[in-house]
Amino acid sequence: MARRWWTLPLLLVSALAPSFSLAGLAFENTAIVRTIELGGSLVHVSTTYAVKALEPRQTTYQIALSKAERAKTSWLEAKVKGQTTPLELSEDESSTEHLLSVSLPKALAVNGTLNLVLETVQTHATHPFPEQAAQKEPQLLKYETDLFTISPYVTLVQRTKIKSMAPNVISYTTPHDVDSFVRDGSVTRSGGTITYGPYNDIQTDTYFVAKHQQSISVHYSFDYPVLEVETLRRTAEISHWGSNLNIEDKIHLHNAGPTLKGHFSRLEYQGQIYHRRQAPHILSDFTLHLPPGVTNAYFYDQNGNVSTSHLRTVPSVAKGSKATQYSVLELRPRYPVLGGWNYSYTIGFDTPLQDSVGYDVKNGIYVVGVPVMTNIPGTVVDNAEVKIILPEGATNIEFISPFPELSNGMSTHISYLDTAGRPAVTFTYKDLTYKHTGIIYVSYQVPVSAHLKKVMSVGAALFSLFAFAFMARRVDLNLHKK
Repeated sequence: MARRWWTLPLLLVSALAPSFSLAGLAFENTAIVRTIELGGSLVHVSTTYAVKALEPRQTTYQIALSKAERAKTSWLEAKVKGQTTPLELSEDESSTEHLLSVSLPKALAVNGTLNLVLETVQTHATHPFPEQAAQKEPQLLKYETDLFTISPYVTLVQRTKIKSMAPNVISYTTPHDVDSFVRDGSVTRSGGTITYGPYNDIQTDTYFVAKHQQSISVHYSFDYPVLEVETLRRTAEISHWGSNLNIEDKIHLHNAGPTLKGHFSRLEYQGQIYHRRQAPHILSDFTLHLPPGVTNAYFYDQNGNVSTSHLRTVPSVAKGSKATQYSVLELRPRYPVLGGWNYSYTIGFDTPLQDSVGYDVKNGIYVVGVPVMTNIPGTVVDNAEVKIILPEGATNIEFISPFPELSNGMSTHISYLDTAGRPAVTFTYKDLTYKHTGIIYVSYQVPVSAHLKKVMSVGAALFSLFAFAFMARRVDLNLHKK
């Protein structure tokens, strides 16, 4: 039995062998460099593949991700190094590993080379270690990943760099059983950067993966709150009569840092602020970037209006302008949000409708653009619901999301002065990051009769009221004398 300790790993990866063997003849990786930038709720990973074609007319390159890595990857994009245009990606989940097929910009001849860069953002990839911390103690996190970047192709040289924002790295894993393909040492450290490799002649066969693949971890200090938005409900209401777009966000915020050990001391907290030594896992305030031309901004929580906020607005920007102006909203919650604590609040604001809506005069089609969310820096949104309420009577509704949504649907929203209700489009998303701050575009038509429906309904109501008053004055309710 001692000689079969690797039987189970071989069985787990054996299903991958056929797909790898077919793809492994087309390319060779002359080098793979993976750079992992550690954070709190978000971890950014950039992997560069130096590709060499072994067969003529190669147009598709395959990238392999483990199931665990793909599960915590919320956003990914492949590009040619030095270019900004993303390449077309298709995913295959039929094998043991998760395969990404990248369409190359041009066919590679034999010995043709290309540098591809895969950018990914991981969510919920770190966890506090230890899980509890006192009010004055530092915040320590732990990150785990695989030592080797798996690939369907043979890799000549491979290196992994793990970078911490602070140089205070508590500990890191030293790999074992890797001396056979290491020349200059398995792992080195320089400040907050841990470098694994270079490793030489990384094979694709199942024996190599089962014997040498292993988990590595880095235990590091993180000096910012680890924030998660557990639920975000955004409502965007379009008003043609008021020429206004109102956006309201209902947010349930959670501090995913180490939970508080002991009791919270307000005196100790004020002393930390006075000496500018606030604990990194305490959220006292944050800043949001809102669109230009914002008016009537409000901020309240379950107890009512929160006055500790400040808004700096900028005027609206003309359509087509490349200026990157934005209004700044500084928010200070009613109480400091410590590790493990929650804070539920609502923010809303109005913007001029002409800043978000375009009109096709020829076809009578309106096109409105609504942002998916307002990004809180360094935060992941676990579950998001975006509801766009169109004017009453809107027809021929079409929409497009900047990235795939979990679901979408149509409903009817009834508000004041409505007759039949307003059509609404609802989108649901999961694990949103700063890379998901795109625009949802909705097109629709509103006939003239729909524009006049509200006026006619209000006029009919007022006419009925005057008619009733006119008739009521002519009714004699006095008792007649004998």
